[in-house]
Amino acid sequence: MVLKFEEGWSSLQKGITEVIRIIEEEPEPAFKPQLGVNLYTTIYDMCTQKPDYSHQLYEKYLQVIEDYTIQTVLPSLREKHDEHMLIELVKRWNNHKILVTFLTNIFHYIDRYLVPRTNIPSLDEVGLTCFLDLVYSEMQSMATKAVVALIHKEREGEEIDRALVKNVLDVYVDNGMGTTEKYEEDFESFMLQDTASYYSRKASRWIEEDSCPDYMIKVEECLKRERERVTHYLHSSTEPKLVEKVQNQLLVMVAKNRLENEHSGCCALLRDDKKNDLSRMYSLYHPIPHRLERIADLFKKHITEEGNALIKQADDATTNQLLIELHNKYMVYVTECFQNHRFFHKVRVCSWVSIFSHNILLNDHSFL
Repeated sequence: MVLKFEEGWSSLQKGITEVIRIIEEEPEPAFKPQLGVNLYTTIYDMCTQKPDYSHQLYEKYLQVIEDYTIQTVLPSLREKHDEHMLIELVKRWNNHKILVTFLTNIFHYIDRYLVPRTNIPSLDEVGLTCFLDLVYSEMQSMATKAVVALIHKEREGEEIDRALVKNVLDVYVDNGMGTTEKYEEDFESFMLQDTASYYSRKASRWIEEDSCPDYMIKVEECLKRERERVTHYLHSSTEPKLVEKVQNQLLVMVAKNRLENEHSGCCALLRDDKKNDLSRMYSLYHPIPHRLERIADLFKKHITEEGNALIKQADDATTNQLLIELHNKYMVYVTECFQNHRFFHKVRVCSWVSIFSHNILLNDHSFL
């Protein structure tokens, strides 16, 4: 018996509508697996008979998804804002994937035979692309603003729904169709720009309020929390870019002000024997070589000045011993505070060469 297209599609449409109502959580009897079997069988019959309705059914598949998206999904998103919109976006993306999976299964015969034969996009591809073209393209800008606003709240100490943010960002990644392009272009770039602005403002305020050690403690905590954000909801590829933004605003841009601060900078910490603070300073600036070199230069300057001052004050009989003690003292700084980094070994040697050049009595250079 040949099944006319109108008759067969009417039966399919009724079953698909029932499934959509279930997905939408509307009053509807529980889904029965036999429904899927019946729909698959109808499509199979319509594609294997003469005339073959495979092409028409392929077009109907796309129309069903487009109609559902335009008539149901978009209106539900447009009426919501901020966090409520984000919750709805996650729900709609999950529902869309469920619908595409169901339809792809019952239209499987078309995917198996028509798609390879005619070199047209697969059902899964056109189904997911529909969401990208109609929903994602319209909502991503508002979603980005809403997520960035939530991150700002969290940075200011408020609790946010991290699971929601993670799920929203998964929508960006999923719509990249196997790449992070959408995530990077539509979310990450804006978030990183906002991050730079946020920490620029923080740095301007903190350098007025805090000593260098207190400032470094805040920076250390900020970096820790930003890395936690990657763990909880940002894509792993974001971490180096995010950390670089924070380091640039909180460490690079204010390096001179913080490191050379007369009262609490590097030399003041050396003078006051603040090993923990120096260790923290080293740890924070270690990933930034051109700024770490400045700390090493300040270390050299301090050792040289203290050694020269000691030579002027000590008598000839005790100079050698006092210089050896001074050398041993700062060797501990190199090993404990500066982790034996080559920059600090180099300036240590240079500083003692300079000191020795001012002390003609000291002939033993063996401890360099």
